[in-house]
Amino acid sequence: MSSDGPIIDYGPSAPHGPDVTGHHAPLEDPLFDMNKNEEDMFRTVLKPDDSFDENGVYWADLPILKRINFVNKVNNEEAKKEARATWEMFKNDPLSPVAYYFRNMVLPGAGLGLEGYVLFSIGNLKPLFQKGFPECWSTHQICNKTWLNAVEYLEICGIIVGQILVGIIGDWIGRRWGLIQDAAIMFVGLIMLVASWGVTQNGWVICYTWSLFFYGIGVGGEYPMTATSGMENAVGSGKVSTKDDRLHRGRKVTSAFLMQGWGQFFNQVLLILLLLIFHHGSGNAPYSALAVQYTFRVSFAIPAVGTLWLVYYRTYKVKGGANKQLRIAKKKSSVTGYDTESLKITCRHFGGRLLATAGTWYMNDVFFYGNKLFQSEFIKVITPHSTSIMPGWLYNLVNVGVSLCGYYLASFLIDHKLYGRKHMQSIGFLMDFILFIIPAFNFEYYTSREHIKSFQTMYFLSSFFNQFGPNSVTFLAAAEVYPTAVRATAHGFSAAVGKLGALTASILYNYIDTQTKFYVVPWFGLAGLVLNVVFMPDTTGLDLKEQERRWAFIRSGREEDYHGIAIHPKHLSLWERIRGVGKHYDPDLDYKQRIEEMRAEWESRMQEKIDEKAGRLDADDFDDEEFHEHLQSYFQRSTRRATLQGPFRHTNGNGNELTEKITPSDDSNATSDDSITGTNGRH
Repeated sequence: MSSDGPIIDYGPSAPHGPDVTGHHAPLEDPLFDMNKNEEDMFRTVLKPDDSFDENGVYWADLPILKRINFVNKVNNEEAKKEARATWEMFKNDPLSPVAYYFRNMVLPGAGLGLEGYVLFSIGNLKPLFQKGFPECWSTHQICNKTWLNAVEYLEICGIIVGQILVGIIGDWIGRRWGLIQDAAIMFVGLIMLVASWGVTQNGWVICYTWSLFFYGIGVGGEYPMTATSGMENAVGSGKVSTKDDRLHRGRKVTSAFLMQGWGQFFNQVLLILLLLIFHHGSGNAPYSALAVQYTFRVSFAIPAVGTLWLVYYRTYKVKGGANKQLRIAKKKSSVTGYDTESLKITCRHFGGRLLATAGTWYMNDVFFYGNKLFQSEFIKVITPHSTSIMPGWLYNLVNVGVSLCGYYLASFLIDHKLYGRKHMQSIGFLMDFILFIIPAFNFEYYTSREHIKSFQTMYFLSSFFNQFGPNSVTFLAAAEVYPTAVRATAHGFSAAVGKLGALTASILYNYIDTQTKFYVVPWFGLAGLVLNVVFMPDTTGLDLKEQERRWAFIRSGREEDYHGIAIHPKHLSLWERIRGVGKHYDPDLDYKQRIEEMRAEWESRMQEKIDEKAGRLDADDFDDEEFHEHLQSYFQRSTRRATLQGPFRHTNGNGNELTEKITPSDDSNATSDDSITGTNGRH
C-alpha cells in the first residue's frame, strides 16, 4: 500500500525520540529502515519529549533532581519559543499580540466577564440604594426587609439552578447549545434589570429581585460551559493529545476565568463615572433618586449591548467543533442522549473527587464572601464620619486590581509541574486561613487607627491568595478530573455546592456580629486545605486524552487492565492511593498496550475503508510492511507538524497564519477540513 493511501491521525507528537539503543533516529532521512527504527517512531508518537525524557521515562517517575531539571528545561524551551513567536508577531504587526490575546483569552471568557460585571455590581449598588432610597433600603419603613434580603438570596439560588441545569444540558445536548442559551438568558435578564419597576418601591424591589434570579440562571450556566468548552478546545483531534493540552490547558481555562475579575473592575469604574456624571460631578452624599436611577439602569444597559453581541457570536461563529470531544465520547459509549450510565459510574468511582471539587469550592466561597469583612471594617476606621459611598468603591477598585494580579499569576503557574494546581490551592487556603486567624484574635488591635495599615495589608493579601489559589483552581479542577461524558454535569454540581457556601455566608452573617464572623471564617479555609490534601488529585501535566483512555477501561468494567500514567501516584489523590487505585501502574506494559491499540485502530479504519469501497474483505490481509508504510507516513507528517505545537502555532516566522489539514481519526463527525487554526479559541 502506498504511503499516499489512507492516513490515520493519532495526534501531534514531539519532534524526536530515541531508538532502542538510546540514539536519535535520523529524521532528516525519510527513507530510513522502518523495521530497524519502528520502536523509535512509536516512542516519538507515544512518548512526547515534553513529558518523557530521552530514555522514555515519564517526568513524574524521574528522581527529584532530574525531575526538576527536566521540567525547567521543557518550560524554558517553551517560554523561549513563545517569546520568539510573540516578537515575530509584534514585528509583523504591533497589534497582533493584542489580537491574539483577544481571540484566545478574552472571547472564550467573555460570558464570565459580563456575568462578573453584573453579579458583583449587586454588592456595589446596595450602598448606593441605601443612600438614595433610605426609607426602603435602610430603615425599611416602606419596603419589606424579607424581600430586601431576598435580593442576594434569590440571585444565588438562580445561579445554583443554572449551574446544575445547564451542566446537564451541556452533557446532553452539547456545549455549543449551552453557551448560546446562557448568553440569551443573560441578555433577557439584563433587559429585565434595566426596565425593572413597580407601583411602589417595594414592588420595584420585588421586580428587581426576580430579574436577578432569572439573570442568575444564565450566570450559573456560564461556569460549566466556559470551563468544559475552553478545556476541550485545547485537545487535538487524534488519539494522542496536543502539546498545547499538556503544557497550557490550565492557562487557557484560567485566562478565560480571570475575565470575571475584569468584569468586576470595569463595573466599579463605570459606576464611579456614571455617579459623577449624573450627580453633577460630585461623589458625595446626599444622592438624588434620579441620579441613583440613571446610574444603576445605565450600568446594566451597557453590558446588555455586549451580551447581545455574545448571543450573535456564539450562534454564528462558534461552530460544531465545540461539541467534538463530547461526540467522540458518546460514540465510544454508543450513547445518543444523556449518558446516565457514565454518571452512575462516575459517582461510584470518583466519589472522592466529587467531595474534593464540591467541598473545596464550598469552603472557598465562604472565604470569598468573608473577604468583604475586611473592607467594611477598615473603611469605618479610616473614614468614621463619611457619608459618601466613594471610599468603599475606590478601595474595592484597588482590591479588584490586587485580585487580578492573583488571577494572572495563577494562569502562569497553574501548569507548572513542580507547583501546579494542587499545591497552589493548598497554599492559597493556608494563607487565607492565616490572614483571617490573626485579626480574629487581635480584632481591636488591628482595627485601631494606629494599626489599620497592617489590617489593610492582610485584606489585600487575602484577596491575592484567594485568586492565586482556590478561586482559580476550583474552577479548573471541577471540570478537569472527570470524564468528558459528564464533565459539565460534575462541574455544575461542584459549582452549585460552592454557591451554597456563598448562601451560607450571606445568611450566617446576618445573625452574628463582626468579630464573631472573624472567629468563624478562618476554619473554612483550614477545612478546604484538608479536603484538598486528602481528596484532590493533581492533574498538572496529565493530558485529557489519557484520562479518557483510562475512562474507557473503567466504563467497560476493565479498570484493572489499565496501566497508564492517569493512575500514576502523582496524579492520584491521597485517598485514591490509600485505596490502591494506582497499584496497576506499569509504564512498560502500558507502552506495549498502546502500540497494540494503535495498530488495532489502524486495522479498524482500514476495514471501514474496505467495506465502503472494495466489498467485504479482511483487514488482516494487510501485512506488517503495509502497516509500517502507514506508520512512516504518519511519522513524517507528525515531525513536520511539530513546529506548529504550542499556543502560538497559528503564526509563522512572518506572523502569517498557518493552517495544516488534519485527517480525522476518532471523530466520525469530523471532516477533512478540520484544521489546527480556527475560530473560537480552537487551534
